[in-house]
Amino acid sequence: MTSIFGSYDQAALDAQYNNRAMVPEYPGHLARWQTESEMARRRLAAELDIPYGPGPAERFDFFRAADQPRGAPILVFIHGGYWQALDKKDFSFVAPAYVSAGVSVAVVNYALCPAVTMDEIVRQTRAAMAWLWHNARKVGGDPGRIFVSGHSAGGHLTAALMTTAWQAHGLPADAVAGGVAISGLYELEPIRLSYLNKALAMDAAVARRLSPIFDVKPAAGATAPLVLAVGQEESTEFHRQQDVFAAAWRGVGRAAHALDLPGRNHFTVLDGFCAPGDPLFAATLDQIGRFPR
Repeated sequence: MTSIFGSYDQAALDAQYNNRAMVPEYPGHLARWQTESEMARRRLAAELDIPYGPGPAERFDFFRAADQPRGAPILVFIHGGYWQALDKKDFSFVAPAYVSAGVSVAVVNYALCPAVTMDEIVRQTRAAMAWLWHNARKVGGDPGRIFVSGHSAGGHLTAALMTTAWQAHGLPADAVAGGVAISGLYELEPIRLSYLNKALAMDAAVARRLSPIFDVKPAAGATAPLVLAVGQEESTEFHRQQDVFAAAWRGVGRAAHALDLPGRNHFTVLDGFCAPGDPLFAATLDQIGRFPR
């Protein structure tokens, strides 16, 4: 056996990140998300396909919270799909519970690999965040209470936004008030070495540059708290990814609340994010509630 990352040979490393093989019933979860998302778009006050950039994929759907005349907090949600699959329209289902709680939700789209590079995906999600900060009041939101969240690849992009030096992009250091990363990927080297890189085409320099684990800095004006969540039934590598990122975040004096959710796999872990009464939903609302107007 030839190890290529940690103790893993190629087959073992590929298996660690093959979530669909680990959860063979995944098509049912995807179908349910699509059905619930269609219902959410019909039922909620939704503004669809708002452009945040010039590209055809640079769009987001906005679900406005009711009864917030002075501006609601905004929860940005970034979908997963290993940077190469799925679409914002598949994830409208995350919005209803937050809208009912007085939080507006922006579900962000981005172009996918291999049509674009990983660098371009990170650039697009930063552009979406910047657009929302500059235009928050126009959509009935509060620029001082923008929170970012995401699942899987979206968890990676959430962490990338949490570690961005926003002053370099014309925003205040605390432009992101907090983050919730679910089943995230914070070190991309094992991804580069796995079967996934056929579509992503990262070299070692790109994988390191876009790994949030290497970009965690002391607060210094950006004190945003972080919630991390992983399903208990997810692979060892997903647990390791969360553990090392939580340790890095805490290691520079920043707050990280890490959840290991029992009975949840890579797909069902997202259900708790938008289910009132679930610890992940509660942790997300608690984070938002720490930033009153």
